Amino acid sequence: MTTIEKILSNNQLIPVVALDRVEDVSPLCDALLEGGISTIEITLRTDAALDCVRTAVREYPEMAVGAGTILTADHVSAVQDAGAAYGVSPGLTDKLQKVIVASGLAFLPGASTASEVMRNLEYGYQIQKFFPAEAAGGVNFLKSLSAPLSSVRFCPTGGVNEKNISSYLETPNVICVGGSWFVGIGRIVAGDWKQISSDVRRILEKIKD
Repeated sequence: MTTIEKILSNNQLIPVVALDRVEDVSPLCDALLEGGISTIEITLRTDAALDCVRTAVREYPEMAVGAGTILTADHVSAVQDAGAAYGVSPGLTDKLQKVIVASGLAFLPGASTASEVMRNLEYGYQIQKFFPAEAAGGVNFLKSLSAPLSSVRFCPTGGVNEKNISSYLETPNVICVGGSWFVGIGRIVAGDWKQISSDVRRILEKIKD
């Protein structure tokens, strides 16, 4: 089992977060762990992102800390230096793939068309991010890929929410989903950690039923 497969198999719900403050890392990770999630994807969309990745890796060895929105070779080296367990990208280019291979970083590349899925598969990625999930066709699109591209499993991200999460997870070629609705910037700024933990537990109970 690959690193990506192991992490995603153990976490059907992947929190995708943008953090502006390093001091939010600890209470957020505590809330996620208490709720039953043992991974986090910290996106490289803020100035504090790499420091947040570094802090989460250092303080929470029980969590698989991922780095999202990887677009360049510099991003790859930076997240590796920060200790990220895996990287996530909205897509994949030939140039980025060469860097990923050389780095050895566990990687989840994105795709939103059949051709992109096929290209990623040629590179050996049997688990891929489907992004932006709702805008690119949602559950119906994934179902349409299940026969011709049966070896690929997906982590849909983008527009996934509490209303449609069960529909995605019931789709045979979906391994997990990524989302931010329960870890939105408003909740993080407000320090609403108890609510985050409570919502995570409730969502996980819902998708187990």
